[in-house]
Amino acid sequence: MTRLEKTWSSAILGGLVSGTVASVVSTVALSILGKAELGKSAAPVNGPSQWIWGRHAPYQDDFSFRYTLIGYGIHHAASIFWAIWYEKLRQQLPPAKNTATILAPAVATSVAAYVIDFHFTPKRLTPGFEHRLSQPSLLIVYGAFALGLAATVLFSRKLPRRRYTASKFAGR
Repeated sequence: MTRLEKTWSSAILGGLVSGTVASVVSTVALSILGKAELGKSAAPVNGPSQWIWGRHAPYQDDFSFRYTLIGYGIHHAASIFWAIWYEKLRQQLPPAKNTATILAPAVATSVAAYVIDFHFTPKRLTPGFEHRLSQPSLLIVYGAFALGLAATVLFSRKLPRRRYTASKFAGR
């Protein structure tokens, strides 16, 4: 990255993109796991709405504007917050050369989010879906979040290009 790319504004812009992807991917995981464990896809997505509606919000099972869309909005905002830190971390690292070095900062960010969400955040400001999903499912959600963070980098990698010369086309 050039010096100009190592700015907060580029981290914020990158975070808007990677955070949106991570938010969508982790919300899909929440919905699938909610359906599998609870029979209700919206139940875990309703969890973050406890920030506004209180302790009963994570226990709402059905889709609604009040719980599901507000819950998703809070989850999306939190995803962008973490994605900005992810993008800032990526700025400090050498350019990623392989899948492992692309995934490492995403996994580190997701682990940090998990630890802070569940060990340092007041109960009312936790994600809320921990009240409804099992521990293994929470790990899957945070893993999906990490994959979502890394997805834009993974998909934007340039594949090696073959050089075609006229002689290859002429059958020589």
